[in-house]
Amino acid sequence: MFLRKIISVASIISLLASSAPNANALTVPSSFKKLATSPTLAKPGIIVFDPATQTEIYSNLADVPRAPASVLKLISATAAITAFGPDKVFTTTINSTDNPDVFILQGERDPWLTTSAQDAKDLKRARSTKLINEVINFRGDYSGLKIKFYGMFDADIKSLRTYYDNKIKFERISKPAAIPDQEPTEISRITSPSLSKILNFTLLWSDNVLADRLARNAAVKMGYSRDDLSLNLAFEETLRLLDVDSTGLKVFDGSGLSRENRVSARTIAELLLKIRNEPQYQAVYDGLPTSGKTGTLKKRFQEYGSAAKGLVKAKTGWINTSVTLAGYVEAGESEYVFAVIASRVTPTENTRDRARNIIDKMLATIAKPLVTAAVG
Repeated sequence: MFLRKIISVASIISLLASSAPNANALTVPSSFKKLATSPTLAKPGIIVFDPATQTEIYSNLADVPRAPASVLKLISATAAITAFGPDKVFTTTINSTDNPDVFILQGERDPWLTTSAQDAKDLKRARSTKLINEVINFRGDYSGLKIKFYGMFDADIKSLRTYYDNKIKFERISKPAAIPDQEPTEISRITSPSLSKILNFTLLWSDNVLADRLARNAAVKMGYSRDDLSLNLAFEETLRLLDVDSTGLKVFDGSGLSRENRVSARTIAELLLKIRNEPQYQAVYDGLPTSGKTGTLKKRFQEYGSAAKGLVKAKTGWINTSVTLAGYVEAGESEYVFAVIASRVTPTENTRDRARNIIDKMLATIAKPLVTAAVG
């Protein structure tokens, strides 16, 4: 009878253990927890998820909205793909009209445009001057030339004015239909690479201009405007579609430069968790720098946290009092999602560097290379 009771209790314990959530998930080591509470990080928001079990395995102040710095670009990139799809290309054309002195520059607010020959060569950026030069060749010179434009960023028109030394008159219009009795005829066009490729560059090098342009383009595509309130609405809709909690979200740009931006570590980590296995968002993962090897992480994980070199793919960020990192870390056969937003760091470069070093060492405590069995 006593033996039966022991077996019965043992069975219940076994059943509870097998059904308990997170039973086989990674447990962060004590060294991770100690580093996470370092005074240098000043009570950061930190969270780690095990995607295999969809469970949270470490969390500290992860629900507090904080200034995310460039980690915000993860939401901008996701919103852009949600709005346009990863294969979207932006087109800009130059068109003649019935007036031989008037041409129409028609764009889709291509974020990739440049007037720089070097950028066009090195980065394969679409060079807007190519279109204007086509017009000059078409006319024979540019005296009296007027370019009416729409669907262009103000900064790109300013660059064109500077490039041509203000010898060409540029005038903003709403639509070609605003010009009576003139039927535009396309002379030339340029196109950007796919949105996926633009995002790869944006995330790899943390390009603030591209991120903000893409975010605002996405807001318009989703039926909003280009202002900051519209960015909030577009980001909230993007997160809602992915079933990600956006509590506390507040944004004033798509780059993360504003000190007034707010998002929690939980929101960022949940976003990374949801998009990881969605092919539509593969460009976000592909664009992330790799620890100690590429982009904004190339010089990190060399001296500090070197055990995680090559095992972390993540978006970096910093502004004034914020040092942030969010992405994925390999741990053997697993890949874990993490977000660290240290938003109360002493605003000196030395302290920010120490914060980065601590974060790198934290990740090194859980990073492990995949070990494959020898064949033969």
